[in-house]
Amino acid sequence: MKSGRQALTALHLFLVWATMTAAVPTLGFGLLVTAWAGGTGATAPLFALGVPLTVGLLATAGIPARTVVPLCGSVPQRLGWAVLVFVLGTLGVFAGLAAYGGDVDLGSASTRIALTGAPYAVTAAFFVPSRWVRLGAVAALAAGVACGGFVGPAQSQQRQHEAAVARYREHPELLYLGAAPPGMRVSHAEAGPAYFSVEYRTVREDEFAYVGLTVRSPLTTTPRCPELVEKGVTCTVDAHGEMRTVRDIPGGGRAVALTRRHRNAEAEVTSQNLDEPGLRHLLNTLHPLSDTELEKLMREKKIDHRL
Repeated sequence: MKSGRQALTALHLFLVWATMTAAVPTLGFGLLVTAWAGGTGATAPLFALGVPLTVGLLATAGIPARTVVPLCGSVPQRLGWAVLVFVLGTLGVFAGLAAYGGDVDLGSASTRIALTGAPYAVTAAFFVPSRWVRLGAVAALAAGVACGGFVGPAQSQQRQHEAAVARYREHPELLYLGAAPPGMRVSHAEAGPAYFSVEYRTVREDEFAYVGLTVRSPLTTTPRCPELVEKGVTCTVDAHGEMRTVRDIPGGGRAVALTRRHRNAEAEVTSQNLDEPGLRHLLNTLHPLSDTELEKLMREKKIDHRL
């Protein structure tokens, strides 16, 4: 007798799950298509027809459980039970949609459709007068809340992080970093469609020094001085193909820029504070941006991406 009730309970919950797994996605898709074709106002007739029909199907699925679930004992009670299961289960579906964003991997489309009926089966389990069935429903509900509150957001954050890394790595031939000059550190980096720039500033806040590094797609095979040079600017290219540009600063001082080819890119360092040996040392230490360095820049929010 006990095994018969257990089998009937299992059949009851399966019928609830199967019915709602078929009905809810069908109703939702119908509403979506109707809204797309005729606007949101056109969904009212379909909603008015679809909801009672779904509740009726749910009530029909409760017929085999009339000896197991007290609320399924008569037709009026069964209709009330179906309304409760439909309303509470639908709230569970909406809660799941809010908790599990598009970045959370819930499996294939068929798996997601199968999960649609789960909130209704869990709701129906609470109406079964069995301690173990209700404990199972509580466990399923707790698992869903835990995944929605912790696992889902963590997975979503990880996917967003991976997408951000992929954006920064879109042009790996430009992602180069040089050793920071003594007393300086990387303060900001920016990845663009045809360049990667890095700013180095002093570690101490009461001091000021700046060095800029730009790695870009080369426009010429070797660095070349412009034909027309501004007043106060001198430009030379040595035998190794390194271009040296010196710009006089009003009020005294000068800014020095060194440009050279680096593999398939062109690298330029410029500064008013660091001398030429220091700039050349930075160019000599250029290396591909490692995963660890990129992770640190992202963690410290020192890198941006420009389209």
